[in-house]
Amino acid sequence: MASRSSDKDGDSVHTANDVPLTPRTNSPDRRCSSSDTLKSTYSLTRRISSLESRRPSSPLIDIKPIEFGVFSAKKEPIQPSVLRRTYTPDDYFRKFEPRLYSLDSSSDDVDFLTDEEILSKYQLGMLHFSTQYDLLHNHLTVRVIEARDLPPPIAQDGSRQDMAHSNPYVKICLLPDQKNSKQTGVKRKTQKPVFEERYTFEIPFLEAQRRTLLLTVLDFDKFSRHCVIGKVSVPLCEVDLVKGGHWWKALIPSSQNEVELGELLLSLNYLPSAGRLNVDVIRAKQLLQTDVSQGSDPFVKIQLVHGLKLVKTKKTSFLRGTIDPFYNESFSFKVPQEELENASLVFTVFGHNMKSSNDFIGRIVIGQYSSGPSESNHWRRMLNTHRTAVEQWHSLRSRAECDRVSPASLEVT
Repeated sequence: MASRSSDKDGDSVHTANDVPLTPRTNSPDRRCSSSDTLKSTYSLTRRISSLESRRPSSPLIDIKPIEFGVFSAKKEPIQPSVLRRTYTPDDYFRKFEPRLYSLDSSSDDVDFLTDEEILSKYQLGMLHFSTQYDLLHNHLTVRVIEARDLPPPIAQDGSRQDMAHSNPYVKICLLPDQKNSKQTGVKRKTQKPVFEERYTFEIPFLEAQRRTLLLTVLDFDKFSRHCVIGKVSVPLCEVDLVKGGHWWKALIPSSQNEVELGELLLSLNYLPSAGRLNVDVIRAKQLLQTDVSQGSDPFVKIQLVHGLKLVKTKKTSFLRGTIDPFYNESFSFKVPQEELENASLVFTVFGHNMKSSNDFIGRIVIGQYSSGPSESNHWRRMLNTHRTAVEQWHSLRSRAECDRVSPASLEVT
């Protein structure tokens, strides 16, 4: 039979069928014990039901598998799909740039070749030089001794040889500073020049160890452009500077095909009240050598161009036998303030020649028709600071380059 029991509040009804059955026994004690167990079970059930009825209902959360990947309207499987395109060997190697893996002067593979292999590959000759650091006076001495097996000069079109022998010389610098370079004398008509020249660089020892010694062998040609034969570079961190040493190194090709023409230091100053444009030609350095035996006899020609009309020409004195001349000469031009914006100054460096026409070395144009960003910047600084001298170094350019970008260059000789 089913026995019913209700709680005091009458909220819940339980049946005996919900309670586990216990085996029947004829013992009165066992019958009492079973009744007590049943009562405690009913009591516990009522308490649990009461607590769950008072607990706030929790929202149902639909938990779905999380897919990692780019969100898009189209579902994609988690597992990677099989590539549809079949790659051929040509597709694979097309990704590479052959020039990055070719063996040239700029490739790191040159570092793994011996001097004999480099000489056999490029056939540019070898250079003998030495280094020695003086800790007492904090300077590095580079000695350029000799070269051998230099190639003969080749015509620009490569069709024939210009002459039987070169006129070689060497430029020395400590990278990354290429401005403060040194230059040996030119040795006439020889493929085995003996230089025996020493050059000193004032530099702290720790700084010297971070530099790279660059020696560039060039061929002097008065009637054409000086051409680069080859170069040698030595990271000074890899040698014992204090102990010093001598090296024979094979020349490798240089990416610098055109030789630098030199630099010119100028100072500009404009006085609005007087309408005067003052120009100071201070010095030049590392000018292109125009005489094989004496270096150069350089001078500077300054020409004022208003619009496209040549107005005035002035010249510095020429200094004999040098490629690093000091002038410190001042010139003044009458330029009204309203005409200043249409003015251009053309600076041309020549090598003085008594027997024939002067040898062109380099040129720059400053003003309305400037020949480059550096020249434009110098002119702009002068316009913004009247009555104050503004100095700046300028790298000389070729005549063709100036004529191409500056109409003022075409108006002068």
